[in-house]
Amino acid sequence: MVTNVRDIPLAPVACCTPVAAPGITTEQAQALAAIFKSLADPNRVRIVNLLANAAEPVCVCEFMPHLGLSQGTVSFHLKKLLTVGLLEREQRGTWAYYSLRPDALDRLRPVFDAEEAVG
Repeated sequence: MVTNVRDIPLAPVACCTPVAAPGITTEQAQALAAIFKSLADPNRVRIVNLLANAAEPVCVCEFMPHLGLSQGTVSFHLKKLLTVGLLEREQRGTWAYYSLRPDALDRLRPVFDAEEAVG
């Protein structure tokens, strides 16, 4: 029976896997947080998915039937994605056409690339 706390044998505790070295700067983390915030809406994730699978820029009117949203709501979501730099916008007459920026998904890579984070 242990009568004193000092008599309890101490053993090293295996807690957790160590965190990899930080791979992004504070500024990069802030920019990425803004991107993640813009992607925190399921409709915006669907928009990015539709654009990633589109061969050509997509008219704002073409999103409406896929998302079941009004033109104004679709435009609101597109604006959020455009503001953080994920999309490109091209005006053709009265309609706006959107495409995913070629480097858009590459900007997210440092967060998920373990080799880059430690290298």
